[in-house]
Amino acid sequence: MSVTPATSGTAQERTGLRVAYGGAVYPAEELARGAAYELFSAEEAAGFEWAPRPGSALPWRRFVHATEVTAVHGAAEPAEEPEAPLLVPLHREHGWARVHQLSQQPGAADDPLLAGVRASARLRRGTRMMKIISARQLAGYVRGWLPHGFCYREHDVAHLRTPATTSVLRTDGEAGREGVDVTYALRWRAADPADYEVPVGAAHAGLTRLALRDRLGAAVLGTGFTPSSNHLIPEFVTRDFADLPMPANATLLAYPAEGVEVVLYAYQAEQRGWLRMVGPQWRHLLAAVPGLSPDQEYVPTGETPRATQLVGAYAGGEYEAVADLPGGFRVLAMTRAARYPVEAVARRLRFADWRGVGCLVLREEAGWLRLRLRRPGPETVAATGAQCHERGVYETWAPATEVTDDRVLDLPYRL
Repeated sequence: MSVTPATSGTAQERTGLRVAYGGAVYPAEELARGAAYELFSAEEAAGFEWAPRPGSALPWRRFVHATEVTAVHGAAEPAEEPEAPLLVPLHREHGWARVHQLSQQPGAADDPLLAGVRASARLRRGTRMMKIISARQLAGYVRGWLPHGFCYREHDVAHLRTPATTSVLRTDGEAGREGVDVTYALRWRAADPADYEVPVGAAHAGLTRLALRDRLGAAVLGTGFTPSSNHLIPEFVTRDFADLPMPANATLLAYPAEGVEVVLYAYQAEQRGWLRMVGPQWRHLLAAVPGLSPDQEYVPTGETPRATQLVGAYAGGEYEAVADLPGGFRVLAMTRAARYPVEAVARRLRFADWRGVGCLVLREEAGWLRLRLRRPGPETVAATGAQCHERGVYETWAPATEVTDDRVLDLPYRL
């Protein structure tokens, strides 16, 4: 096994981390707590791209997932429990290529091999989730949007670090558009696995039957995996396509062509706003975001009614709560002394039916309700006239007087 010679000066050389990949050992940097690695080389190698950095004699680099490497040398002990990796049963006839082939075949979700692999991608409380977004979507999240729709475990997409590679994960219908030099992402921790579904089976069959003219983004295969010719990426959707309360310390990120991860904003739950984290070097990445000034240090989300919230019980009273993971759930309060751990917590949201279609109520204005379809499909889209706003997310307006079974539900979390 050959070893790529290293010189001093770069972060990966100072840490001494070495990763074995493709029959060679390369200096590397850890990404997403060991979910992926950035490999460096002094010479051109298969799959590496030219990306010189100041002060480094290793101008070639490649991003690889942890499952692609054969050994890691010099890694520190993980600070928290790693996420469960995808597991493929060992079989002389059915390897990764067969699993990938099945993952791209609509209707293959019931294949025992594929179903077993998909079931190994588990969520737990505190799992870091990712949603790749456009500049327009980033502006929406800064102004108050909440996590919803299709998303991924960070563990499964940590090796996709450039606009070219993250395009497969976009939901806005502009994947593959030429000239994009930066993509954005929202990252948050899952408050509870029950907030998410795998888009497979009869409940989500309608998504697979939507015509191209009625959808945005990549087709939904119904296998639980994203359409991709190169990657095996398990996908999730928020349950019922509902908004989820924004956890404390969620972040908005940028991935420019340099392949670095830039933290643009961090969510401040008590202040209901986003604190700018990015320094002058990267503020140009915000120039493409509509309606957002790169020089604005703090952006409040506004006082618009939220489609969902966490409610917690403490000392016999009910309070708005916040997920402050991995620590747990607490009362949402401005003063530290009042941030008590809650004794019970639930996610509160509003359901209704319109024209026989199950919906979420997002907001109410002048006798009209903004609705989002819980189970999109050709029939439900036609019945409601709902428009697709991003992959899998269909919304419409309805007169409040025509809506039936309008109710508010609390979905409790197990503490």
